[in-house]
Amino acid sequence: MTRYAFKMKLKPGNVEEYQRRHDEIWPELAKELKDAGISDYSIFLDEETLTLFAVQKLSDANRAADLPSSPIVRKWWHYMAPLMEVNPDESPVCTDLREVFHLD
Repeated sequence: MTRYAFKMKLKPGNVEEYQRRHDEIWPELAKELKDAGISDYSIFLDEETLTLFAVQKLSDANRAADLPSSPIVRKWWHYMAPLMEVNPDESPVCTDLREVFHLD
């Protein structure tokens, strides 16, 4: 099991809507993430900078790299694109974060 962390960025004025959409996450999207080997997935918000910090666990046999080709993932990206900074394919602009400390 590997921990993976990354950051994304919200556009101003979208905190409540971003929260609402995640509170109502599509069951088929949650299943797709779990089936890809993702678990213990959390997203935190720095309200001063609108930076989102995501942390997830990846199974050793995860298929997270295949998710960008998933129709449900691409549909979610399109749904979320108005709220956050995205790439031309509507995927969120993500920056990997390096772990510098962990305590079990």
